[in-house]
Amino acid sequence: MKLVPLGDRVVLKQMQAEETTASGIVLPGQAQEKPQQAFVVAVGPGTDDVKMTVKVDDVVIYSKYAGTDVKLDDEEYVIVRHDDILAIVK
Repeated sequence: MKLVPLGDRVVLKQMQAEETTASGIVLPGQAQEKPQQAFVVAVGPGTDDVKMTVKVDDVVIYSKYAGTDVKLDDEEYVIVRHDDILAIVK
C-alpha cells in the first residue's frame, strides 16, 4: 500500500530515536524522546493558499506535537500539515 497525502499534508518517516545520551547512559524505550527529524516520504499537491516547499527525500524538522501517527505495512509514519514543518535540513 501507499500513502498519498491530500491538500497541504506531508507524510514523514521518523528517524530513529537516540538510544544513549551524550554521556553514555543507555535509555530504555519508554524514556527515549520522540525525534523531531524525519524523511519526507510523500507530499500533497498543496492548496490555493499553500505552495509546497518540501519534496520527497528531504530531511525536515517538524513541530514536536504535530501530526497524526499512522502504521501501514509494519511501517510507522507521521502525517503533518505543511505549516507544521519548521525547517529543511541541508
